[in-house]
Amino acid sequence: MFPIRDHNPSEKTPWVTYALILVNVVVFISYWPLFDDPREINMFFDQWAMRPVEVSNGEEYYTLVTSMFLHGGIMHLLGNMLFLWIFGDNLEEQLGHVTFLGFYLLSGLGADVFQLLSDPGSVVPTVGASGAIAGVMGGYLLLYPKAKVDILLIIVIVFKIIPVPAWLMLGLWFLLQVVQGVVVDGSGGGVAHWAHAGGFIVGLLLMIPVWLRLGGPMYWQQTDGHPPHPEAQYTSSNLPKVTRRR
Repeated sequence: MFPIRDHNPSEKTPWVTYALILVNVVVFISYWPLFDDPREINMFFDQWAMRPVEVSNGEEYYTLVTSMFLHGGIMHLLGNMLFLWIFGDNLEEQLGHVTFLGFYLLSGLGADVFQLLSDPGSVVPTVGASGAIAGVMGGYLLLYPKAKVDILLIIVIVFKIIPVPAWLMLGLWFLLQVVQGVVVDGSGGGVAHWAHAGGFIVGLLLMIPVWLRLGGPMYWQQTDGHPPHPEAQYTSSNLPKVTRRR
């Protein structure tokens, strides 16, 4: 189950969202050949990824930023860029281009801090834009809790697109990060769940002043938690069923 689109169209071109996606893709392509050599890719991540033990010792602070633009594989990259593409445009429209960029970077830094606090002695490199994107998701949840999000639900060989309110999809995603952070991270699960949860919290907190400026609870009453403009309508919410070949 994962999101594929929302029903919350932006009325302005999200140039920063597009630029962030482009930068992440270009950076990944630049070191993609290194994946063929385990030694080279490990050396690369050792230099540019965020390792909690190094930052805790007052070294390599620059990796708090560089790690946000690195990914551990093509599916890692594509998944993150999909989430940024779905949720980033609406926050950029609300915040403005420059403020949105600052919001994104601060969310990513906050995510790194949460990961540091969860295991300051870890030598495992941390990479990915997911902490910053989690902040975007947290801010989106505060402003548009009832915006429709289409999720692709896969049950064995049946594929179906189901619209759900943003609070349900994003709330379940956040809860899953917390649960996995408690249950899995201690056993070395390989995913920085606390960075995800931390970025989400930071993004939500950073968005509170904007929400209050819009009216706070009154804003929710005026919009009923929906986008403040007509929602996008799609012609179909179904994908063709995949049948077995005889």
